[in-house]
Amino acid sequence: MLLDASDCQLVLVDYQARLMPAIAHGEEVLDRAGRLAALATLFGVPCWGTEQVPDKLGTMPATLRRACQQVWAKAAFDASDTPLQQHLCASPRPAGNARSLPRHLQKPAAPPRHTVVLAGCEAHVCVMQTALTLLEHDELEVVVVTDACGSRRERDRDAAFDRLAAEGATLVTTEMVGFEWLRSARDERFAQALAILK
Repeated sequence: MLLDASDCQLVLVDYQARLMPAIAHGEEVLDRAGRLAALATLFGVPCWGTEQVPDKLGTMPATLRRACQQVWAKAAFDASDTPLQQHLCASPRPAGNARSLPRHLQKPAAPPRHTVVLAGCEAHVCVMQTALTLLEHDELEVVVVTDACGSRRERDRDAAFDRLAAEGATLVTTEMVGFEWLRSARDERFAQALAILK
């Protein structure tokens, strides 16, 4: 199954100032996260973020925060103490009181997005636990962007990917996401997407 931008939501997990210097290949991981965020903006994919105890670990870089429609602070590793899970699973509702609006003014609800594209740090803790919890929701497909995920130790990161794949998550790379959202060199956004990806 190819990723469809109109069915995806992007979640950026804990790319925080005091955590990233300890992450193996942290600069590359952060670079890939920036590319994902730029692609989400280009293709109109909603982007959400989390920050683990930001008073201790700092916040995400401003470029990532700007791409996010909402960033939630959390203490639980799997983002269960934020509205993220409920938000990803909720069916969108029209704004306002639908009964009080004339039919021609009522906005149709946007179709739900069933694919959660997930990336962040640490892969074996917050990313993995968030992904495993989301996989419990039958209506969601969980896709983990491996080159935009990191851990302090590569072995921990790799073990997380093994477990996620076994549990039903799809593992991809940033370029796979970008080219699947793009689909064709004839797309009017091709040059912009290529500049982000290359």
